[in-house]
Amino acid sequence: MTATVWYASYGSNMHMSRFRCYLAGGTPDGGAVTLPGCRDRAEPLRSVPVTLPGLQYFATESLTWSGGRAFYDPDAPGETATRAHLLTIGQFSDIAAQEMYRAPGIDLDLTEAITNGRLTFGPGRYETLVCTGTFEGHPILTITAPWHYTDLPGNPPSATYIRHLAAGLTESHGWAAENVATYLATRPGAELGWTPGTIATLLSGQATRMDAETIAPSRTT
Repeated sequence: MTATVWYASYGSNMHMSRFRCYLAGGTPDGGAVTLPGCRDRAEPLRSVPVTLPGLQYFATESLTWSGGRAFYDPDAPGETATRAHLLTIGQFSDIAAQEMYRAPGIDLDLTEAITNGRLTFGPGRYETLVCTGTFEGHPILTITAPWHYTDLPGNPPSATYIRHLAAGLTESHGWAAENVATYLATRPGAELGWTPGTIATLLSGQATRMDAETIAPSRTT
């Protein structure tokens, strides 16, 4: 089996400072959960922008950020911007374990995910691995839930989560703030509480941390 894989993140792990909490352990800026980190705490071998077929959406309630979590529906029409980190199998396994709220420390057998395109460890959030193909000879894997995006109510993400997503998109894809705001505000679930204008205001720095959580006009859970 391959020794390295691309971990394609479409959520806050696009933002490198946040992703380092998964690698080395720690609490991300604005987060409520402290992560144990990986056995191998080295930086990714490479990180590149990758666009996947399928749709990013927001649903359920994040324990780390509050508000909706980002998920990926590979079967829905559309495209999802990701940042792919080239990792060892051990690093990817430990990141997947942390996403599943499990203790890291066991290498996963990724054969089924790579061969069949999908591997589900449980019924809930971030317990499904999806392989979308290869890039430069390495499999591209991402972590999501088994649901279709229409299977459950949407829930808009918090302002803190939006900031991490926006920083990741800017770092990896080099998008301007206007493009970031439009992209995020039009993902299913996000549109229940955000518009391109309110996200642009948040990212412009005109909103303080104290009032940022009140910018969104509505919230559903």
